[in-house]
Amino acid sequence: MNIFAQFRTAPNLLTLLRLFLVPFLVIQIFDGNWSLALVLFAAAGLSDGLDGLLARKLKQRTTLGEYLDPIADKLLLSTLFLVVTHEGLVPRYVTVLVFSRDLGILLVCTLLYVTNTLRDFPPSLLGKVNTGVQILTVILILVHQVWLWLPFQMPISMLLRAISIIAPMSAVQYAWAVARRVQEKSAASVA
Repeated sequence: MNIFAQFRTAPNLLTLLRLFLVPFLVIQIFDGNWSLALVLFAAAGLSDGLDGLLARKLKQRTTLGEYLDPIADKLLLSTLFLVVTHEGLVPRYVTVLVFSRDLGILLVCTLLYVTNTLRDFPPSLLGKVNTGVQILTVILILVHQVWLWLPFQMPISMLLRAISIIAPMSAVQYAWAVARRVQEKSAASVA
């Protein structure tokens, strides 16, 4: 399937919708429209769940989707962490760890892809946990901004501490796994 046909598949259109929502979500947060920001984030989350489901059910798994989906996820979460940090809701060090991890993984994957060293980059269990904790944190932050009376300060604080530990650990685990795969591929090509 050519690249233009891949763009027109339902799962990839949903992923593109998620990318399209990011600037509008940022604008709503900056304007203090937390309810609409929460709705947009929920729509982005729904599109994330649906794109994978549709790809399997409609048999529309594409190479474009394999790369576009994680990029959309990282862009959404990293951008939101930058924005809520700007709004004073997340400590800078947490966002630096989140952003550095995602940027580092993206750069390493890009380098390995363009050098034809590796072509697939499956997420690790710790990486999935990291993403889950980040999503939960963003949800609680947005919900708390809509309903300030809810006692979410303690859970948010605990989740932020967890992110500050899990993000660097998952980056190290990912780097180790990729290095091992590159070494195995090198050894296999020599043999």
